[in-house]
Amino acid sequence: MLSRARYLRTLKYSKMYLDRIKSLEKWFILGTLIGIISGFSAVLLRLLVDTALYLCLNNIAGYNFPLPLGEGEKELIEELELEIERAWAFPLLTGLGGLLCGIIVYIFAPEAEGHGTDSVIHAFHRLRGLIRARVPIVKSIATAITIGTGGSAGREGPIAQIGAGFGSWIANILHLSIRDRRIAVLCGVAGGIGSIFKAPLGGAIFALEVLYKRDFEFDAWVPVFISSIVGYTIVVSLWGPEHIFAIPEDIEFNIAELPFFFLLGVIMGGLAIVYVKIFYGIHRFFKKAKINPYLRPALGGLLTGLIGIAVPEALEMGYGWIQYAIFNKLSTERMLLVGATKILTTSLTVASGGSGGVFAPSLVIGGLIGGGLVKLLNSVFDLNLNTAGFVIVGMMSFFSAVGKVPLAAMIMVAEMTGGYDLLIPAMLACATSYLVSGGHSIYISQVFSRIESPAHLCEFNVDILKTVKVKDVMVKHVVTVSPEAKLSDVVNLVKKTGHSGFPVVSDGKLIGMVTYTDVAKIPVSKRDKLEVKDIMKRPIVAYEDESLDIVIHRMITYRVGRLPVIKSRNDYHLLGILTRHDIIKGYEAKIEQLYKEKREHESQYVESSS
Repeated sequence: MLSRARYLRTLKYSKMYLDRIKSLEKWFILGTLIGIISGFSAVLLRLLVDTALYLCLNNIAGYNFPLPLGEGEKELIEELELEIERAWAFPLLTGLGGLLCGIIVYIFAPEAEGHGTDSVIHAFHRLRGLIRARVPIVKSIATAITIGTGGSAGREGPIAQIGAGFGSWIANILHLSIRDRRIAVLCGVAGGIGSIFKAPLGGAIFALEVLYKRDFEFDAWVPVFISSIVGYTIVVSLWGPEHIFAIPEDIEFNIAELPFFFLLGVIMGGLAIVYVKIFYGIHRFFKKAKINPYLRPALGGLLTGLIGIAVPEALEMGYGWIQYAIFNKLSTERMLLVGATKILTTSLTVASGGSGGVFAPSLVIGGLIGGGLVKLLNSVFDLNLNTAGFVIVGMMSFFSAVGKVPLAAMIMVAEMTGGYDLLIPAMLACATSYLVSGGHSIYISQVFSRIESPAHLCEFNVDILKTVKVKDVMVKHVVTVSPEAKLSDVVNLVKKTGHSGFPVVSDGKLIGMVTYTDVAKIPVSKRDKLEVKDIMKRPIVAYEDESLDIVIHRMITYRVGRLPVIKSRNDYHLLGILTRHDIIKGYEAKIEQLYKEKREHESQYVESSS
């Protein structure tokens, strides 16, 4: 009991301290804390996945798949020949892994299915950054099972959701605001991605960029940078700063190769569209199929394993095959086959409900198909294009198109490989693939820009007000006074109605305005003698077809709280009256309408995708 009281008291004082200090100081502390948790979460996730892979693929199936040189592979074999002792075990392992994943996820945290990153995007935009505390634990276990049994998936989506979950949890226990909770979620994404891929800059930019197809979450850049570098520091302290992929020392970029990199971007953009369509086509199939949700990942895993018997390179994450492709140790046919097959195995694994990311498979698809194409061009046209360069830029440009994160894709892959010399051709290829792929994205919860996100609706009130007309929110039943009314009658009308101002109308036309403030300036003894027309003022009006942003500006300029509404400059017939309260009600109604439309759009999209 004493320990709980001490815990609650510590939380109280922590929140009081965070409320007192400046924003940047607060986020330095919170970013560091979330980065520490995300960094250790990345370490734990990698250990869980590696252990599961060792137990299942290495021991049970006898499949010793290669690793990248930065993650344990000592040297690359010149003539690599796959020797798999029990390939028949692949479908058993992947099917059982899918079944266990389905049971764990759908019982404890259904939102942990799939590739994770999209769930984080949805939570940011639609759920005010709320992620249940159990999600990081469920996601870690489910991901280790899915990848460890041979499922074609990666660690990006899971660690993004795990880090985001811890960020949301910290925000909740400290009772942070909704805005701060969303930033904490992004800190978790950046800390997890930056650490597990040893890409701190790319991880931070990914967290800012992945929410939108055409925008960035600029407000969070300082916190996510802090969190990402802290998480990265933890990982490299344990495993060293080496890049995940090694690259040849003689890798070069020739300006004459730019047209070929442009062609690569065009191909990767088109391939991204194909990948997204296949992925969500399979997703719709599993949603429509009359199959128990627990069994869908099992069926997807079983099919993945059957394909793996013929093309084992299409199983697990596949980073080792990227390493071999970079050093040009795979044949043209093998590169193209594995890259194409990876699209199918990843879709079956993840779109069926298995737990894993799409970043690692995307790198395999882009890298191997990019490398295979350049080897094909070299052999057919007797060229001397650098295979390693096209493998690396292929990875960048493909995920740039698939995830709508061109800047993050370039920087992350550059940090993972050390291929910074390729940034110039990468800029061309990534921009091209991004444009060619259009609005197609593997992350269906992305919105085009901040103005379309519910997280930023209130920040764009001017844009909302521009869509609301005066006639839609004005009060049509107006209490008016005649120009011949006595001022004492106005005072009585104020007491009766509670209004403080009234339009002055003659023959249905507006001729002036009178307020209680105007009447109060007149001595009481004269109020029975003077008439409204003696003190009324020229009316400041609103026109029925004006938008509310113009009307608010007019109210502020003339320091008035109400405006009579007329049809036009030439027609002064009174139609209604507009007050600040009416504007607030209209604004809130418009926001509610936008939320409703977005919810309907989401439900329609889900129905069309399922």
